[in-house]
Amino acid sequence: MKASDLMVQCLEEEGIEYIFGVPGEENADFMISLEQSDKIRFILTRHEQGAAFMAEIYGRLTGNPAGCLGTLGPGATNLITGVADSNMDRAPMLVLTGQGASTRLHKESHQVMDVTGMFEPVTKWATTVWHPENIPEIMRKAVRLARTEKPGAVHIELPEDIAKLEVDKRPLPVQKFRRPVPDDKIMDRAFARIRQARRPIIIAGNGCIRRRASKQLRLFCEKTGIGVVSTFMAKGCVDMDADYCLYTIGLGSKDIPACAVDAADLVITLGYDMVEYHPHLWNAGREKDVLHIDFLPAEIDENYHPEIEVVGDLAHALWMLNERVERDGPLSFDFEPQHAVRRDMTRELEAHKDDTTTGTVRPQKALWDARQVMGPQDILLSDVGAHKMWIARHYQCHEPNTCLIPNGFCSMGFALPGAIAASLVYPDRNILGICGDGGFMMNSQEMETARRLNCKLTIMVWEDGGYGLIGWKQTNEFGRHTDLAFGNPDWVKLAAAFGWHGHLVTEAASLREVLSQSFNEEGPSLVVVPIDYEENVKLTKRMGELTCPI
Repeated sequence: MKASDLMVQCLEEEGIEYIFGVPGEENADFMISLEQSDKIRFILTRHEQGAAFMAEIYGRLTGNPAGCLGTLGPGATNLITGVADSNMDRAPMLVLTGQGASTRLHKESHQVMDVTGMFEPVTKWATTVWHPENIPEIMRKAVRLARTEKPGAVHIELPEDIAKLEVDKRPLPVQKFRRPVPDDKIMDRAFARIRQARRPIIIAGNGCIRRRASKQLRLFCEKTGIGVVSTFMAKGCVDMDADYCLYTIGLGSKDIPACAVDAADLVITLGYDMVEYHPHLWNAGREKDVLHIDFLPAEIDENYHPEIEVVGDLAHALWMLNERVERDGPLSFDFEPQHAVRRDMTRELEAHKDDTTTGTVRPQKALWDARQVMGPQDILLSDVGAHKMWIARHYQCHEPNTCLIPNGFCSMGFALPGAIAASLVYPDRNILGICGDGGFMMNSQEMETARRLNCKLTIMVWEDGGYGLIGWKQTNEFGRHTDLAFGNPDWVKLAAAFGWHGHLVTEAASLREVLSQSFNEEGPSLVVVPIDYEENVKLTKRMGELTCPI
């Protein structure tokens, strides 16, 4: 068989289901081999960046990698933004690129560049196949690395002449392994420290959205009552309706949930990623005692110096804590600050639920209505922009992986291609992507992909005619902002041009009904909402005046 045939067989052995991408001349052999597979589905996209975002969301939702594919040169460079986003947001991914013949890579040559060197800073591993006999080892290592905590992207480059070579090898069998777990001695120390605390609190990070970890975390909170503030990417690790859910933390300015952290005498960080919410925002000067529990040791930072580090499988560590709670009886803590935070933040979330504004819609109202029409298992994807801050604060979740926010690399253009992938993984769920008008137009060409695949999804665009988040931040710092305005298309006509359903909502009172209608329409729907971003400055002012009750 050819080397490209062997690579496809290896991907099949690893259980790869999807590859998203744009083919080119230099990966033609691979594409012909892939066409023969009855186990892997290739999704043709309109841009390589969209392909990478689709693979990222597949990885985040399933825990298994999908592939994103591009050719050499510009095909590879187009992939890199989505690849970096996936890697920093801990989503497993395989990045597959073609390359010119190995006989011309040592010199100046058409479209040739050091692709593996480019991908090294944004992947867990980047390599080139120089010998077809190595393909089974390379593919096994690549998939294993992509899945291993913390998950991420792995890049494999296949030169066009290597792809054609004959090879007499077979895929390596897949062998599952268990992650290392903490020992009893460190868990005894951790549990003893929790028992000593008067006002402990949990900051839950990205690692807590793993199903097993979320289950054990909920059990721990039900047994102890300890409250949980979630980073943007940990939403849904505990149910929003639980008394111990203290909502979301991570805005640059101090918000109500931060009051619970201020009042705590022990901060338990679980699966915490520093890229999400830097400790200088909640532990400046290392005033807090920190118990770090994660798959990996703590990152070194002057504001993050844990008293105790528990390193190993997070779900197992939480199970060990639960066993100790069962053995040693109930724990006693002072939860008054946490009760005050939940009460005050709940009022914030409900404040504009009955708005009847016309012309524009407040962000709070748009998200309240979205939450009302979305079921517990339905999936919301946020693009990057001012709307992301509102989603992080106001859209709360019942289940993990039901609100997907890019918060490590934070790339715009994420939500539309991501929603396409989510609809492929869960065709029976409601899928809602929320974009600003700026972010939506960055990958709007994937509207054609969604229509071609007849995806069941809704994209809600918050229209303000400019880069709202940049304006928000410039205004906060300088009292004004630079010229950030741009024009927009006729949204309803744009939707019609791509075969989508289109809706323009200018009355707050009608938004919920329109969203419900969009979820029942055949194929993709676009819902455009002129948004009232005057609320941005009002929120900043309120947070600046915040006084913690205790």
